[in-house]
Amino acid sequence: MNIVTKSALGAVLAAASVVAPAVVAPAAAQSNERVAFVNVQAVVVNSTAYQTAQTQRQTTYAAQLQQAETRRAAIQAQLDPLITAFNTARQQPNADQAALQQQAAQIQQIQQNGQNELQQILAPVALSQAYVEEQIREQLGTAIQNAARAQGVTLVISPETILHAEASHNLNEATLAQLNSLLPSAQLVPPDGWLPAEMRAQQEAAAAAQVQAGAQQPATTGR
Repeated sequence: MNIVTKSALGAVLAAASVVAPAVVAPAAAQSNERVAFVNVQAVVVNSTAYQTAQTQRQTTYAAQLQQAETRRAAIQAQLDPLITAFNTARQQPNADQAALQQQAAQIQQIQQNGQNELQQILAPVALSQAYVEEQIREQLGTAIQNAARAQGVTLVISPETILHAEASHNLNEATLAQLNSLLPSAQLVPPDGWLPAEMRAQQEAAAAAQVQAGAQQPATTGR
């Protein structure tokens, strides 16, 4: 899938203006060009696979979701009196600023620890979300190409580059139909040890750097 950015499109137009006096494309050829746009994120979240996974996740990961909600409520219950006491203390005419700073630091620490704890509880849910989205995006390029060919589109861009477009240039529905055909459903639970593509790339880069560093170590010789 070729994505043309606004800067790249500007460069193409600038180049075309330079050569226009010497080379003029035939009107028939120009009329055969058709541009359309696709909102990738909108297509992903509206796909059947994504929506089905969202529903299934509420059941499959019900234990983690309930645990997180219970823990969130407990953390908030711990914070509420501390926040009330802090607000009351700082409104006093001669408020102890050092004591206020200690109270604020305590509240922030509890909030940070709570956030970390909730992220840990919900880690399997987040991993499932990433797994489903990666499966969808693996088919997205093919879906866009199929939709473009079916409608005679020769250039597909993203909405961020558009200032105005008629509805006929919107390829979202056609792409969504193709994506649903290619991937009616996605696997919800990732296999053991699975990591998102970004983390896999980081691990591979770290491993390659380690191998390279080892190769550059001078060989030791015995005496």
